[in-house]
Amino acid sequence: MKEGAQLTQGEAGNRYDVFHTDCPARDMVDHVTSRWGIWVLISLRSNDLRFFELRDSIQGISEKMLAQTLRALVRDGLVWREVEPTTPPQVTYGLTEFGQDVGEPLTDLFDRITQRLESDGTSATERRPRNVGHGASATERLSS
Repeated sequence: MKEGAQLTQGEAGNRYDVFHTDCPARDMVDHVTSRWGIWVLISLRSNDLRFFELRDSIQGISEKMLAQTLRALVRDGLVWREVEPTTPPQVTYGLTEFGQDVGEPLTDLFDRITQRLESDGTSATERRPRNVGHGASATERLSS
């Protein structure tokens, strides 16, 4: 295996080997799937937001973490940043075309997960019988 960013030839053209530690795509995947990155992308899917609107839309995020997350997503080309020259400056964030492309499957994933939740908050795995897949045959599970 060569050193540095690993680019391999795939069926659909050039593809990065994200399992290699030096792969440039790996950092971007880390930013998108970070604790707060996914929520920023989902929050910006429907409209552009100012910093404090974005902070208020994502419960539990600190201003410091939001600023760090936004900085990384802007650097990756997923989010754009516009500063209005007012006092104090008003900063607005939105998704770039690339950010919209990346955010779409994340929104779909989020929608699928939330559709599986019941009104009381239990997931499908919490409703599954405990003995499924733990030694009992399908016939034994059905008869019990």
